[in-house]
This record gives sequence, C-alpha cells and structure tokens, in this order.
Amino acid sequence: KRMIFVQMEALTGWPAKDEWDFEYLGMSNHPFIKANYPHHEGIWGWGNVADQTIMMVRNIRRSMVEYHDILWDIGYAKTWQDAKLGTENLYSTAPPIEDFFAWRDIRVMEECHWYGWFIDYWMEGGLMRDIYTHKITTPEHWNMLMIPGAYTVEELDYDLVVGDKEVTPSYDPHCSNGDVTDGCAPKAVISAEKLRDYTEGPAETTKIANVLMNDRRVRRML
Repeated sequence: KRMIFVQMEALTGWPAKDEWDFEYLGMSNHPFIKANYPHHEGIWGWGNVADQTIMMVRNIRRSMVEYHDILWDIGYAKTWQDAKLGTENLYSTAPPIEDFFAWRDIRVMEECHWYGWFIDYWMEGGLMRDIYTHKITTPEHWNMLMIPGAYTVEELDYDLVVGDKEVTPSYDPHCSNGDVTDGCAPKAVISAEKLRDYTEGPAETTKIANVLMNDRRVRRML
C-alpha cells in the first residue's frame, strides 16, 4: 500500500493519510487513504468520504516478512497510541532473524488466512466470508470476526457458529450502504513486484494514474 500512495503523492503533489489517523485525529481533506481494513490491523476510520479503491497485492512470502518487520519496529504495538510512539523507528533497523522465526512459528499460518481473506473481501465487493474456511458466512459470525481479540479461534469456528445452516450471501454494510461511492471492488489491482520492476513498473504506475485521471477532482492535479 505504501508503494501505491507514494506513487499517488508523486503524481499529484497531494499527501496520503492512514485510516487510523482519520479515526483518532479527525477528518481532513486528504485525497488518499491507506487502509488495512478489514484485517485486524485496520479500521474503517474514514466514515463515508471514500469514493473508490485501488488494491496492491504482493507476493505473500515477502508480505509476511515485511509485516513482521513493521511490527518489530513499533514494538509489536497493540494500540494506535503505542504504534504512533514507534513510528520513528520504522525501516531503521533490520530485526534479528531469531525474532522473525519466533513470530513466524506462532503467527504466520493464521496471517496467511487473514491475507487471503483481505483480498477476497475487496475483490468481491465486501462479501462476508469466514477468515479460516473462506466460506460465505452470516452477519452474526462476521460481527464476531470483526472484533479482534474478543474471541478465540476456537470460539470463532465456522462449524460452531454457523454450522450447516443455509447461508444467504451478505455484504459488509460499509460496502452495501454506499460508504465507498463507487463500491468496494477495486478500480485497479496493482502488483508490488511489477511496480518495482524497471521494465514493467511504468505500466503499473500508468494503471494508478488512469484511476486518478478518471476522477474529475484529482485529474487537474496530474
């Protein structure tokens, strides 16, 4: 995500803002929002001021390493306040490999489920799915999933909460109620690997620029 908003900032001269900053520092006229929602590291902090989405997808092996590195930089913070205190440490020092291995052995398989679930969520326009089975789930189960730390993995088990009942596809109200004007499905999907590539990078940047060009308010800034 950082790679995309840096491109947007370079193309327009306008800054991006993190979803958590919208939630805790208040609304502001920042045209680009960096978001992790519905991942447990994210929050829908921008109300209904978003108009469209762009998704960046990176090779999951590199994503897990960089995710851990950021967590390590901010001291594995659990709150916005603690994370803010650690932001000056971001990208300053490489974590000891032993720390990564310890985190990997505890967390990585669960985070792989979260990563795939995050992609499904946006690509399917906010369709409610279970994190661990990726089955379409109920609003009741979804609401449980959306409270990080409130329930154990066992308590969230699909068979326990949903069972064999017939499930009607439901969508996150943020998506179905128009909190994103053009819907939650992304206008473009950007490959992090291609964006960094000297040969394929310009075409990926062009995809970002084309989305911005199709917005009359941002077009004049390019």
